[in-house]
Amino acid sequence: MNRAVHLHIGAPKTGTTYLQDRLTRNARNLAAHGVHFPTRSPLVSPALFQFRAALDLLGQDWGGAPGHATGSWDALVRRIRRRSGSVIVSHEILAPASPEEVAKAMADLAGSEVHVVYSARDLGRQLPAAWQESIKQGRKWSYRRFLDGAERGESWFYRAFDLPSVLRTWGADLPPERVHVVTVPQPGASPDGDLLWLRFCEAFGIDPAWAPLDSDQTNRSLGIAETQVLRELNRRMKRATRREAAFDELIRQMLAQDQLVKRASPPVRLPPKRYPWVQEQSERWIEWLRGSGVHLIGDVEDLRPVVPAEGERFHNPDKVKARRQLDAAMDALASMTAEAARRPDPDRQLVNRVRARSRRLPRS
Repeated sequence: MNRAVHLHIGAPKTGTTYLQDRLTRNARNLAAHGVHFPTRSPLVSPALFQFRAALDLLGQDWGGAPGHATGSWDALVRRIRRRSGSVIVSHEILAPASPEEVAKAMADLAGSEVHVVYSARDLGRQLPAAWQESIKQGRKWSYRRFLDGAERGESWFYRAFDLPSVLRTWGADLPPERVHVVTVPQPGASPDGDLLWLRFCEAFGIDPAWAPLDSDQTNRSLGIAETQVLRELNRRMKRATRREAAFDELIRQMLAQDQLVKRASPPVRLPPKRYPWVQEQSERWIEWLRGSGVHLIGDVEDLRPVVPAEGERFHNPDKVKARRQLDAAMDALASMTAEAARRPDPDRQLVNRVRARSRRLPRS
């Protein structure tokens, strides 16, 4: 059986949410052309199933009760082995996998022609986006502390972003032509916004016409005041509570992804003094790419950070005026109050069910 498996391993904050949703929406049409984006059942989205499989491979339990992902990697591998043609697996948490975890993945996929796809973005945009994402997920650290950790190589996000390290690990036993690097275009490079999708299509070897349904899923950025409101909320909540699905939906989805992104607030940017370091990292990445022989889709210039114009003001996300935070917090409180009012009261639902049942009982 001829089978090619394209493992899209990240990096985070490179359009992965959009990519996975578009693949999901077009899964049936893609399958008709021999391209498969597997899931466990019609009731589980491929993105969620593959997230759990990635967690299982990495021995992690993010986003659920202990053990909730156990067996998901093996279930994914079984579904891959049943397919011929092309199979796409995509999740960004795979990027910083250890050599042992990568070796297991490659052994489990033996018999398939494995390709690794890695999407990369310049650190000038990627690091601010990553800090915001970590706050959405419940972290409490300041922007300065996050960036300090990245510079020291201690951050999970930075380990996922470090292009040479990630690809040396994932590409250790692959010919370089089977390692594909997709660069994320700089803003304004593609007026219709479709250039990144076309680059992904080239990496996966698919015709863009096979996936005509677009996605409206984006991981939009928060401003400095909104990010600080979420950070303060995280500091006031127990970590275990924040991890519960209902709270995660309210905070990360309704507030961070819906309500707070609508507000006008200065964006989170990289501090000017950090640019020399990110420029140094970019040069290291570009030098490695040019000598590696891997398949580059895009332009290495996309990986160079755009330094702000002289005199452009930097708004420090760690020092947001109290009034800005109060305005954002009141908007968040109003949104959550309205949401609570819309949701049915479980106690009232129980009372109504008991009353309805009692009316159906025979009277003595």
